[in-house]
Amino acid sequence: MAVFDYPLEELVAYRPERREEPDFDEFWRRTLAEASAFPLDPRFVPYEAGLPRVEAFDLQFAGHAGQAVRGWLVLPRERTRALPCVVEYVGYGGGRAFPWDWLLWSAAGYAHLVMDSRGQGSTWSPGDTSDAGPTGPSAPGYLTRGIESPQTYYYRRLMTDAVRAVEAAAAHPAVDPGRIAVTGGSQGGGLCIAAAALSQRVRFLMPEVPFLCHYRRAVDVSEEGPYAEVASYLRVHRDRVEEAFRTLSYFDGVNFASRTRVPALYSVGLLDLVCPPSTVYATYNWHAGPKEMRVYPFNGHEGGGTFHVRERLAFAAAHFGACGR
Repeated sequence: MAVFDYPLEELVAYRPERREEPDFDEFWRRTLAEASAFPLDPRFVPYEAGLPRVEAFDLQFAGHAGQAVRGWLVLPRERTRALPCVVEYVGYGGGRAFPWDWLLWSAAGYAHLVMDSRGQGSTWSPGDTSDAGPTGPSAPGYLTRGIESPQTYYYRRLMTDAVRAVEAAAAHPAVDPGRIAVTGGSQGGGLCIAAAALSQRVRFLMPEVPFLCHYRRAVDVSEEGPYAEVASYLRVHRDRVEEAFRTLSYFDGVNFASRTRVPALYSVGLLDLVCPPSTVYATYNWHAGPKEMRVYPFNGHEGGGTFHVRERLAFAAAHFGACGR
């Protein structure tokens, strides 16, 4: 397959003008203040996973509007002090699955919290969290649910959940609240960019081939995957183009990255038709803190796959040590 986006020498310099509404920060301040009015009430119920070297907990906490959000907390069973924690968000359509699907970070000696995605979890991995949020007419999928307004948009709820998941991690006695990182691939990568911008607890982030970034370019370029849902919606709702992209601007990784000053490790596949490289680089180049990019020239949305695991492990080891006490 041929390269379809800008050549790499243009991507590394690609820093497009951001579309941002004047009340962006106030919108998120109000959104998180509304969520904080509900007690977080994290519940960690021991779960027998049949894995003698790890300890698993079935997690529930209050997310957006106090609605119950599920997840897993997986810990190394042998530990002598509070651990650094990696909070992970799931890719589009997936759910939290089971504890044995999430053993990497506990094997590396860290606490690992996996957040379920509300209303998702019936595409490629099972989920357990419902979504009670408002929505109007939408294209199949999640990307246009409630797109009429930032107040009703689906990702307002999910991104609020992502911030609350960081707080839930910090609440467990086995977790060092001063050493929390966020990660995820695709949708999970977009969520970790938002969480890093909105939570003061996040010490670094590791987004892989992130989704939810530079929407206008993404919709123009991507013919596969979720961004095509926006095009489908606007093909019918011809009179809502500006309204839709105004809503999306409140949830754009480019705008979150411009507010994020903690270290970041990004990855990109130069043949990625789902999350085009220009959308990833736009976000990366606006990131306001220290940053590194791993480029996979001949890969699509799988990015670095298992090769990128060691990159994340090395980055985590370096930065958890740097922010340790």
